[in-house]
Amino acid sequence: MSQTLSTPAPGTPTADQQLKAKHRAIWASGDYPAMVETFLLPLGPRLVETGGISAGRRVLDVGAGTGNASLPAAATGAHVTASDLTPELLDVGRRRAEAAGLDLDWIEADAEDLPFADGSYDVVMSCIGAMFAPHRQRTADELVRVTRPGGTLALLSWTPEGLVGELFRTMKPFAPAPPPGVQPAPLWGSEEHQRGLFGGRVEFATVRRDVLEVTAFARARDFGEHFRVNYGPAVAVRANAEREGRAAEFDAALDELCERWNCGTADRARFEMEYLLTTGTRA
Repeated sequence: MSQTLSTPAPGTPTADQQLKAKHRAIWASGDYPAMVETFLLPLGPRLVETGGISAGRRVLDVGAGTGNASLPAAATGAHVTASDLTPELLDVGRRRAEAAGLDLDWIEADAEDLPFADGSYDVVMSCIGAMFAPHRQRTADELVRVTRPGGTLALLSWTPEGLVGELFRTMKPFAPAPPPGVQPAPLWGSEEHQRGLFGGRVEFATVRRDVLEVTAFARARDFGEHFRVNYGPAVAVRANAEREGRAAEFDAALDELCERWNCGTADRARFEMEYLLTTGTRA
């Protein structure tokens, strides 16, 4: 007996397209711009400074979000393209740029399939952005491809051992199973793992761990609440926990995490969020 292989109906999204749509929706949920304004702003200028971005250089920011690194890069006089999978974040970035009187390009783009020619940019950077693309090797290959030979790659990534790495481990039992082959985003913050991704195609000049100090919250649990309400991945995981009748358990786990990582006092919380800062030259 012959068999007829089924094929997707015309116009039906592929599994990869469905995954990207899910990621887009996750980052559009909550209020990520509020997180940037509350405590993430210092990260962009740190990456721009370490990456040696200056006037006249062609710069691509991958996973740019609301422009936390793109705007300070443009302020140096560089020619900046900010790209991100989530158009809602780019819209906020455009408004921020207009308010600051900065001129740069904003392009909706997938970090795993960038719509730019080989070697288009003098500097390709990503500030806690590209690390969240689901397929890390594809992303690393694209970052290298669009960097000109002799150009600079500059990355700032949360570490697996830091607070964000612990946050994702805390959320994992409440989240749906990830698609096959998708690994935790904070692996980007592992020196060994990152070197493996780039496979000798980048000669690293800076490989340094540092921390972002967060003092914007009176109580440790206020930090947890900020993540629950504003951080897309936490919003999505809590919604899944709620569907499973485990929302209170999720909230308690997040509160416990924040209490444990509080370096301050009971009425004046302080957190240290570890990240890996790497810059290098494309071979």
